[in-house]
Amino acid sequence: MQQAVVFIEDAIHYRSINHRVDASSLRLHRWYYSRLCQWGLGLAIAVVLLLAFVEQPSSLSTSSDPRYRLPPWEPPCGLTEGIEALCLFIFTLDLAVKSYLIGWEEFRKSKWLMGYTVVIAASIIDWMLSVSMECDEKLRVRRLLRPFFLLQNSSLMKKTLKCIKRTLPEIASVILLLALHLCLFTMIGMLLFAKTDWGLYFRNLPQAITSLLVLLTTANNPDVMIPAYTLNRAYSIFFITFSVFGTYFLMNLLTAIIYNQFRGYLMMSVQTSILRRRLGIRAAFQVLRCQGTRAAVVYVYRRAHTRVESQLRWMQNRHPAPPQYNYTCLQKIQFIFSHYYTTLAGNAVALANVICICTILVLNAEKSTAERNDYYLEVINCCFIFWYLLEMSLKLLAFGLKGYLSYRNNIFDGFLTILLMVLQITILINYSVPFSKWQPISHAMSLWDMVRLINLLIVFRFLRIIPDIKLMNLVASTLLDLVKNLRAFAGILVVSVLSHFSSSFFIISNSTIENITSNYTTTCGTYEQLEYWPNNFDDFAAAIILLYNVMVVNNWQAFMDAYSRYTTDQIKSVTFFICCTQGVIMMICTRLTRLMLPKMLRLHLIGNLQA
Repeated sequence: MQQAVVFIEDAIHYRSINHRVDASSLRLHRWYYSRLCQWGLGLAIAVVLLLAFVEQPSSLSTSSDPRYRLPPWEPPCGLTEGIEALCLFIFTLDLAVKSYLIGWEEFRKSKWLMGYTVVIAASIIDWMLSVSMECDEKLRVRRLLRPFFLLQNSSLMKKTLKCIKRTLPEIASVILLLALHLCLFTMIGMLLFAKTDWGLYFRNLPQAITSLLVLLTTANNPDVMIPAYTLNRAYSIFFITFSVFGTYFLMNLLTAIIYNQFRGYLMMSVQTSILRRRLGIRAAFQVLRCQGTRAAVVYVYRRAHTRVESQLRWMQNRHPAPPQYNYTCLQKIQFIFSHYYTTLAGNAVALANVICICTILVLNAEKSTAERNDYYLEVINCCFIFWYLLEMSLKLLAFGLKGYLSYRNNIFDGFLTILLMVLQITILINYSVPFSKWQPISHAMSLWDMVRLINLLIVFRFLRIIPDIKLMNLVASTLLDLVKNLRAFAGILVVSVLSHFSSSFFIISNSTIENITSNYTTTCGTYEQLEYWPNNFDDFAAAIILLYNVMVVNNWQAFMDAYSRYTTDQIKSVTFFICCTQGVIMMICTRLTRLMLPKMLRLHLIGNLQA
């Protein structure tokens, strides 16, 4: 019966049933797949990825601009290494348990588990080298391996990578055609513009091919065309022809091939999951045949569906019965504040609060901070916060504590109301009752900053109207479903960004931007003239923002130009930035996200409307 219970649980969660089925292994299996263990493993993965924010070079500084950045706090040697050692121990234990449960034969067939073993071993070796060198190593190879832990733990991301692997041969011909298109127009551009004084973008072969590659992404349009177009408008034919065939034909053909390959991705995933569920149920049935009693079936059903039933009860969101009062006055209050119209009245008050804030902001828009008068805004906030507290208290009286907390809207309102009350009490304690022309500056946080924080929370509290407007609630729930369905592609993008960040240390030194700030050019359109100083590779957080900006494509050539000018190896720098924008995995994931988002939004919206 224990075997049948485990098989049914495997079927519910679409897991494989190829594992040990003896008594001790089954207990270990249920413990390993319990919510506590899986949450612990996920927490270890999150911690080991977030360590890069604290490790040298630390990201714990207010600004990433080297001109204004203060020296960040650097952790002592052994702090992050100790946390990482604990995470690596958890990963080793995870690998040992998983390998024992599936057996040696299944372990040898799993390429992911073999890779898991290699990555853990390499990370431990690199960790030992780091500790032996007293945290003074130039490069941490294990940083490049950390994204693998996220990939290995997600079946959806594994399936996405498998589909990307299947897509690569199909898009190879189009990529080759794109390369031929780029080389052909580079040669034509060199012949037309290289020997002219205004051929700034075609002075030599590397610069010409880079300029047209950037034009393929439309990032330097029309800058690359303006010098030639200024002299003769006929030269625009060259650039328009290049963009039409490259950007609109070949790039869209590449997108169509990618989408065609991924079109059956969801269907294949669902079919595989259904097959696993059928196998699990069939295995449980075969095991129960030897029992032959109704009691055995009931026992298995209850054991296997305990977690599912608790989830269903939570999804149904059953509200407890309201408290019973003997006094007529309390009964009337309970009737009024449990009515739907009270919620509408609360939404109207929240709207009025936001309108008041907007009015005062418009009136104070042309005034400096010293000239602004916070008296009326503070009085208005006090009145509205008092109403919010009164509304929350009377709803607690009407529904009771459990009934009040059974509504998600009430939890949201209550949390923000308590936070607003705490902030308002803090203002009254620090500044007493505010009056006109009083702006003390001796406090750590000015009155204007405190009022702004309260106003931000009030505006955020206005989101309470979303569940009460049917169509808006429908769209919001659909967007949440989209986030869940696109998490595999988002995970691949995160892994790609982390991998690119790790590989950036192979080609770019951390002192690069600091060297640029002392001696730089002010040519229009360059990294320095645009003041892109905060976009650098000096720490993990700054590098993520830079890679995001490069991935969005706009002005990515400015970053590439700066790092190719100031790093020792220009070819590696240019190749790195091209891979960030034109890399196959990044291209596939970003284009698929843009393609699938409208379609999935339409399908989810139609499904919710039908429901």
